[in-house]
Amino acid sequence: MEALEELKTLCRELGEESLIPRIESFITLNKEFESKKGKDFVEVSILGFAEGILTTLKLKYPENEKVRSLLEKVSTQRKELDAKFRKPKPPIFEE
Repeated sequence: MEALEELKTLCRELGEESLIPRIESFITLNKEFESKKGKDFVEVSILGFAEGILTTLKLKYPENEKVRSLLEKVSTQRKELDAKFRKPKPPIFEE
């Protein structure tokens, strides 16, 4: 995923290299579930993890525009994929 490569690059730029192995490990771990859960489900999980990291980076670097921009991009992607797993609300009363 392009956003994850951007996240790793951003971590390097911010001097947060210790996050990169954690990101890669999480991706590898979740890719193992792809055959059982499906690609979209795994991507939502990975994007949620990335969103959490970016939220933390935003708190640590509140003035960094790259962090805010990437957080917005990742959040949007996650929400769009997450919508596929939401069950529609059934109408309670139909006339």
